[in-house]
Amino acid sequence: MVTLKEINKSFNNHHVLKNINVQFKKGETTVILGPSGSGKSTLLRCINLLEIPQSGTLEIDSLKVDFSGKLTQKDKLAIRQNTAMVFQSFNLFPHMTVLENVIEGPITVLKKDKSNMVQIGEQLLDKVGLLHKKESYPSQLSGGQQQRVAIARALAMEPKFLLFDEPTSALDPELEGEVLKVLKALAEEQKSMILVTHNLNFARVAADRILFLENGEIAFDGDTEEFFNNTVNDRIVSFIQSMQFI
Repeated sequence: MVTLKEINKSFNNHHVLKNINVQFKKGETTVILGPSGSGKSTLLRCINLLEIPQSGTLEIDSLKVDFSGKLTQKDKLAIRQNTAMVFQSFNLFPHMTVLENVIEGPITVLKKDKSNMVQIGEQLLDKVGLLHKKESYPSQLSGGQQQRVAIARALAMEPKFLLFDEPTSALDPELEGEVLKVLKALAEEQKSMILVTHNLNFARVAADRILFLENGEIAFDGDTEEFFNNTVNDRIVSFIQSMQFI
């Protein structure tokens, strides 16, 4: 489980996250929604310590970091070994083949056996529908294919939680669909996932839970069906209506 308590994050004089208290359970897909500038990506990046809050605590199972003190490199590495982030941009190594991209992290960081990782890497590429591209280079792939490789690479690290920061926002609708199918399949496998996305259709069919942020605060935390059928909260109703025309 990931637990955030009393998280505050500011950039200069802008208070981006305000006393955030939230838990993310294993085996659950949580989609974080909200208007631009609401703090969605910042919250996600705090879980992976790509952003360091000014105060509060982060716990992943038995690991705990307190942001009121100084974080060591050991603290950061321990947290990051439990999470894997997939970004908007694919961040693949251009000089490596698809398979080499997938297995590089486990071999270099986790000191896994290369021959074993080749087999696991091929299995993961098969899972995302790209085993036939294992000897290709990133420049030879479409954007959707590169993002699917990035997902396989994240899975290869065997993280407790997969984090996705708008993973399809740089793709056209057809290529977006390729990636969303993979993400939906992972959700059905009950992988522990936290996603920031603007795709309400994906959130509706794949999320177990919706977190809705506005002005750096959690305005809704609950069941997906409850969120989309909400007729009481005017802000949620207007948000859903506005997003359906994008």
